[in-house]
Amino acid sequence: MRIYSYCERLSDAFWGEPWNAVTNAAFVIAAGAAILLWRRAGGRDWPALLLILLVFAIGVGSFLFHAMPRPWTLAADVVPIQLFAFSYFALALARFLGWRPLATGLGTLAFAGLAFSISWGIAPLLVPMLRGSTGYAAFLLGLVGMAIALWRRPGGAETARLLGLAGFAFALSLTFRTLDGPLCGRIPLGTHWLWHLLNATVLYLLLRAAIGREEAASAPPR
Repeated sequence: MRIYSYCERLSDAFWGEPWNAVTNAAFVIAAGAAILLWRRAGGRDWPALLLILLVFAIGVGSFLFHAMPRPWTLAADVVPIQLFAFSYFALALARFLGWRPLATGLGTLAFAGLAFSISWGIAPLLVPMLRGSTGYAAFLLGLVGMAIALWRRPGGAETARLLGLAGFAFALSLTFRTLDGPLCGRIPLGTHWLWHLLNATVLYLLLRAAIGREEAASAPPR
């Protein structure tokens, strides 16, 4: 049973999606660049390090799925993405908004409920072209909402700017992910590979925001 539906793949061969596979190197590059930021910031921000490792895992998992589309590689692709999204939301509530642990946990659960409600409740009602990207809509809403919440908070403008840029890039990436099928007849490579490149940019911006915020918080007062 075929579990893939990307324009570029024309056979079951390992390199049946070469461009969709190799563009996952962008996630590894994003993780490497974030490691440099993390080390410059002191190398003690363990929550940020966990997120960096998840970005690396996203690249590996997505490569495996596009090289060998199987149920287990689908899990290797999806699970790190979900873990990053919900872990980052929790970190943002605590680090950016200053929420206490209980409120952070409840807020993250509410966000997860929203994400799964959109994915399971709304997606089946949409045309097939839109269903595959609907599950990511909550993440876009979370990015935009967090950027708005931070914009007027003291010291929050730079973080809001990075989250806003990440939200804009993510909106573009969702667009290209959605257009992969409809444009297949005109663009043989499809557009899914742009989803990879733009999402790597999104994740780097998010890591930069998290590391920069922690670095500013731990800096001695002047």
